[in-house]
Amino acid sequence: MKNNDKMRIALLGLGTVGYGVYDFIRRHDDMEIACAMSLVVPEDVTCPIVRNIEEIYEDDSIDTVVEVIGGLHPAYEWISGALKAGKNVITANKLLIAKHYRELVSLAKEKGVALRCTAAAGGGIPWLTSLKRCADQEPVIRISGIMNGTTNFILDTMHRTGGSFENALKEAQRLGYAEADPADDLNGADIRRKLVISSNIGYGCVLDEDEVAVEGIERITDADISVFRRMGRVCKLIAASRNLESGIAAYIEPALMLPSMPESAIPENYNLISLTGKHIGKQSFYGQGAGRYPTAYNVLQDCVDVLGGVRSFYTDQLKPAHVDNSSIIRAYYVRTDGVDKWLQSKVDKILDCGIITKPVPVPEIHSWAKQRRLTDPNCFIASLR
Repeated sequence: MKNNDKMRIALLGLGTVGYGVYDFIRRHDDMEIACAMSLVVPEDVTCPIVRNIEEIYEDDSIDTVVEVIGGLHPAYEWISGALKAGKNVITANKLLIAKHYRELVSLAKEKGVALRCTAAAGGGIPWLTSLKRCADQEPVIRISGIMNGTTNFILDTMHRTGGSFENALKEAQRLGYAEADPADDLNGADIRRKLVISSNIGYGCVLDEDEVAVEGIERITDADISVFRRMGRVCKLIAASRNLESGIAAYIEPALMLPSMPESAIPENYNLISLTGKHIGKQSFYGQGAGRYPTAYNVLQDCVDVLGGVRSFYTDQLKPAHVDNSSIIRAYYVRTDGVDKWLQSKVDKILDCGIITKPVPVPEIHSWAKQRRLTDPNCFIASLR
């Protein structure tokens, strides 16, 4: 595809984000939807609908495949097939990119085509492209922030209203911020995938998603929020990674922020993601982390970049990396139905419905919490920042 040619796109998926992509692209004179594959087709979609992915692979006039169906299958097979057929691929599929990162990046490099996934982390924020620009110029030493709009909406609502977790979740679902099955948001799986992709690009490495420690917010209660408010703290679900000599520290956990910290003020479904460069220091990126048009906007921006000549992933660095959180030590809020021997030795302060621990290593308390839930399924922890 030459820079002055019209981009011809095969759009896989016409759901929430897919329709947003369709709506954006039909307004561009330099792009067109050559065809789409979708189980559901909105009434005003006028492009051809194909039922066989092989038709897309074999059509030499199609240079770019945009995948917004989500999930692992058949997305993995379709994206792999498109890359092998020499098509550029643009996707919002964080699950797929995090799981098959090395394979797909290597395949795109082998075929000399673009693989872009800016919408997979940050929703409408140009996060991955900004991270790539920094990493090209100097070492990125830290990545952190709020990377999930659903959980931020729930926590923000609970802090503002004093209401229950269940009511905040229902409101998030009513507004379309939470899925009917919100498990991946609440347990931190979604934010972990975004952190893995971000860390891989920022540090030029390949992390094993299963090695990244994660604590979600599914067990938080209004009583916890009440304690945090009296402490003068705001609870946020924070993802963090650091590039260390011993490996990569990477973990996700609820964190109790001071009101002066920027993350404390992030409302509703918004995200705030930060990078720290060796020389430039900390830079932060704020915007909507989900939604039809914010997410579709980043898909469109990837299309613009490919139309402008991009023929690669954000990085071709694929060095293996081990997750090592042992050097990260913090105090924690812990709510559980009793105090065992380990917790007794860590108590620093007793609160109404929980305790504050002495500073402990991240892996130690994450491991303890998982073991503790065998006897207390509702055990909840949050670090103090």
